[in-house]
Parts: sequence; C-alpha cells; structure tokens
Amino acid sequence: MRDQIFSQKSDLVDFTFDAKVADVFDDMVRRSVPGYQSMIEMIGLCVKTYGQDDTNYYDLGASTGATATALGINNTHKNTHIIAVDNSSSMVEKCTKTLKGKIDNVEVICADIEMLKIENASLVVLNLTLQFISPENRQALIDKIYQGLNKGGALIVSEKIHFDDQQKQQKMTELHLDFKRANGYSELEIAAKRQSIENVLITDSQSTHFKRFDQAGFTSHVCHFQCLNFASFLAVK
Repeated sequence: MRDQIFSQKSDLVDFTFDAKVADVFDDMVRRSVPGYQSMIEMIGLCVKTYGQDDTNYYDLGASTGATATALGINNTHKNTHIIAVDNSSSMVEKCTKTLKGKIDNVEVICADIEMLKIENASLVVLNLTLQFISPENRQALIDKIYQGLNKGGALIVSEKIHFDDQQKQQKMTELHLDFKRANGYSELEIAAKRQSIENVLITDSQSTHFKRFDQAGFTSHVCHFQCLNFASFLAVK
C-alpha cells in the first residue's frame, strides 16, 4: 500500500507504529530513507561473515520483517535461530505474515527490547530502531547486547544521524528533503511527518554511537555504509 498517512490536513499527534503505519511501512521507509535497500543487503552480507553455528540472530525492532528476511535467506551457518522482536502488535502481525513460508528458523515476538534478554548471539541488528529509544537508555541497551554477544559476534546499528558541522547538517537535510520530494511526497506530507516525528525520533552523531560502542567494550567499530544522513555501523566483540 502507498503511504498517504500525512496527505490530508488533520490534528497532528506523535508518530506511532500502529496498524495504519504497519500497512504502509514498506512504502514509507523505501521513499523516506535513502539507501534503505542497501542497508538490508549489507546486513545479509554480514550474516555470512559474523554469523556462527549454534547461535541466535536478533532483529530488534523487526517492523515488517525485511531485516529478519535478510538474516534468514543469507544464512550459511548451522543450527541458528532468528529472533525478531517488535513492541507493536500491528508490526508483529505484519512481520509474521512476511516471514511465513520464507524462513523456517524464525520466532517473532511482541516485546519491549529494553526488557528482552540477549543470549548466545552472534549477530544483533538494530535497524532504524535505536533512534526511537530514549537517549538516556541507549547505553544500557548497547551494554546488554554486548554482554549477550559471543566473542567475534557483531552488532549492526542503522540510524538517521546528525552532524556537528552546521553547514554539513543543513546540506544533508536539504538533500534528504529532495529525496522525499523525488519519491512523490508533497510539501504538506513532508512538513506534517516532520512535526509528528520530531519528539519521537531523536538522532545521534556518529561520534556518539562510537563512544557507546567503546564504553560497552567492542573491540572494533566502523561506519560500513552511509547515504546522506543515514548510516550503518558495524561493531564487533
């Protein structure tokens, strides 16, 4: 379904991942996030390098199942278990439908990822998820993931980021708006979406992400993909 949630004037409320959003999410993210498909493809490549036999793969903030699908179809390891988690029942329902018949080693859970136990993991993915967690709780989540990862395991974090350099920030913002316009969003839709999400999606800079990885104890981290103001980070235990 095509995303037309913000196409009509209405009283704005904070953005939520409800049934209305779940129905159009795939179209929304494709038309709103530069390089989204490449992010998913890179996750698939990382499975082959960092996945391990007899371990769990976690997709935290699974939405409609694109990341879990990439984890499953690119997996080359034995006896692995994919755990796809989202706190939206509408997203969980959509994710379950997406994965049915495609991936047989997956479990879809409706849960708060901040309360979820991470264990025996070789790969954990936060794909456009951490930005919706309260900033004061983000380090604790990264620490928990680190503790649940096996040695040599990896965490992938994909996020919208901001830049400390104001000129660069302004330029990336302008290009991102042009990306949305090129994908058919009107000025009304762009403005309404921005107002709805500004108190919900809180961005970090790349340096902030790297400091979190260092504090958690990761031995290495790198920005392995970036398109405009969206980036994917790979941290290895």
